[in-house]
Amino acid sequence: MRKTVHDVADAAGVSVSTVSRALTGGSVSPATRETVMAAAERLGYRPNRTARGLITGRTGNYGLIVPDLRNPFFADIAKGVTARARAVDCGVFITDTDEDVAAELEALATLGRNTDGVLLCSPRATDAELLEAADPDTTVLVHRQVPGMLSIAADIAAGTRQAIDHLRALGHRRIAFLAGPDDSWAGRQRLAALAEYADGGGAEILRFGSVSPTFEGGVLAGDLVLASPATAVLAYNDLVAMGLLHRLAARGAAVPERISVVGYDDISLAAMSHPPLTTVAVPKDKAGAAALELLLRRAGGAGKPATAVRDREVTLPTGLVVRASSGVVPA
Repeated sequence: MRKTVHDVADAAGVSVSTVSRALTGGSVSPATRETVMAAAERLGYRPNRTARGLITGRTGNYGLIVPDLRNPFFADIAKGVTARARAVDCGVFITDTDEDVAAELEALATLGRNTDGVLLCSPRATDAELLEAADPDTTVLVHRQVPGMLSIAADIAAGTRQAIDHLRALGHRRIAFLAGPDDSWAGRQRLAALAEYADGGGAEILRFGSVSPTFEGGVLAGDLVLASPATAVLAYNDLVAMGLLHRLAARGAAVPERISVVGYDDISLAAMSHPPLTTVAVPKDKAGAAALELLLRRAGGAGKPATAVRDREVTLPTGLVVRASSGVVPA
């Protein structure tokens, strides 16, 4: 039988109102709070989220907006968010906007009204649209940065430089870049890093795109890459890279003997491709958990102390994972 607040009160030897205050951060002595928490833990008591919301004025629910759940990158972020939410007994509503800006802004408005905060992952809206539509105190951007807004993002530029330096070390001097959507913040970060090689960087970057950030986008780019002088490719993400590998195999172009391929994100499928994909590892579940942590603390929830995530713009490290899809430049 499910335990109630009355059971906790009887076990702790206090009133029901004292239990409510102790469990919701109200005014009770440290000793009383410890007694109530111990009794609740012993009984396996879990507060009713709706009832708790009537006391605290918070729903205990958060929103997560992603552009495409079919992309394992966003599924991994969702896993990080939901795992952290389970640990602190919060609910998460997930919305997939299918890369549509209007749907994204509509979801932001709806979830913003009905939850304690929103995690907005890789949004396609402009900075101005986000600043107008989002509450800066209850919205956290994941893998996107907008001045004045809370964000958790990977060091995209550093990862891009690692990928290019890896290919240069293998002797590649003409490197194709399969650019993603024009409205992608991450894509712009990659392009900014690639611009460093334009003048004396020891590599010629051949841009192709914008390419759809999907497996099909990579397939369509395959013939363009083979018609170019490039001996290596950096793809916008791993899905594009795997689509490219598929098309190269169909054309009889061996990887990496004929051309090297490097992806971005290190999704779980990257190690399962043929050949296994060299890629830039981006924190995904860690970013999701850290983003929710930031919201929990700002809402006065059960997050870690404020020192866990201090800044408004948190940048997480990236790192190159070398596998079999990259090799020395063809003779």
